Amino acid sequence: MASRRAGEQFILEGRVKVSGQVVRLLGSKVDPERDQVAVDGQIVHAKKLIYVALNKPVGCVCSRQDELNRPTIYELLPREWTTVQSVGRLDYNSEGLIFLTNDGQFALRLTHPRYGIRKKYLVSVEGEVTSAMLQLFKQGIFHEGERLKALAARIVSGTRHKSVVELELGEGKNREVRRLFESQAITVKKLQRTQIGKIKLGELKPGKWRTLNATEIKTLTTDI
Repeated sequence: MASRRAGEQFILEGRVKVSGQVVRLLGSKVDPERDQVAVDGQIVHAKKLIYVALNKPVGCVCSRQDELNRPTIYELLPREWTTVQSVGRLDYNSEGLIFLTNDGQFALRLTHPRYGIRKKYLVSVEGEVTSAMLQLFKQGIFHEGERLKALAARIVSGTRHKSVVELELGEGKNREVRRLFESQAITVKKLQRTQIGKIKLGELKPGKWRTLNATEIKTLTTDI
């Protein structure tokens, strides 16, 4: 209906009624089960907040509309969920865990660097990845004018020809995982995000989604 500040102005102007009575006191409480709220005579309904975990498959984008007419993640969701937006993005060739919501504060908390929500990635690459390379990632490197850094890194498996690495990031700059490896002339073959905060991808199949429960939402929105 309006931003918080605009909503307060509506109240001060006497444009808000609760169960037929004009309310001018900021901070007045309403019971959504019993009270009816109206602005300028129009009934206002509480927005149902939606929190979704999706296993994004390769071959779709995180935009609602794509200029190349590629499939989008929104085509995997119920059609009536027109207000949800992705929390951050995964690029076309990446896969794994992504959240969608219509709660702007929830999205901000998960994407703003000051909250430090950690994300884990499993990366399959061509060539050998050394411990020295991972140490460099943890120290931080400059690439295309930005400082990229992994908070944690380990080799899951590796040979001279291919390696699987787990990285943990705190900021999530654009294409940060791929750019870390590009800086070392290493080609990424597969990139999967496996965890956000304490929420793991688990057994969720590619293209499938589930709603987050109250406990999971709390772990993502409560200060550590």
